[in-house]
Amino acid sequence: MNNFIGTIIEESLEDKAILGKIKIISTRVSKVTEKHKTPWLKQWTLHKVEIPEEVAAAIAEDMSRLIDKEHFQSWYADFKNDNTHFVIYRDKVFKINRDNNEEYDIAAKYGLDLGIPSYQIDFEKHKKW
Repeated sequence: MNNFIGTIIEESLEDKAILGKIKIISTRVSKVTEKHKTPWLKQWTLHKVEIPEEVAAAIAEDMSRLIDKEHFQSWYADFKNDNTHFVIYRDKVFKINRDNNEEYDIAAKYGLDLGIPSYQIDFEKHKKW
């Protein structure tokens, strides 16, 4: 089995119940700064998660409907395994082959077009070379 690992920011979700369906490996709280571009929040609660391969696509689709619709242009979630990387925006899921740089570029452009800061769209470190 090739489970997926990723980070989900709790404050990005309208309905946090999905977190009960996901194995949370660790949690850390980060104070929001101007750089985060989320001035309506005081903190981000970042959950490192593990998702079984057989439910990853369904979790990604569910999550895309749960990302805060009022501030959807500020959020994405992602998780990956050795071969596949799910990048999840509100109502849009990219299932990326980690060997395909073009797929990463398309997912990054989508996020940048929404207005997500470029430093947060850091897919370069996720690419397999």
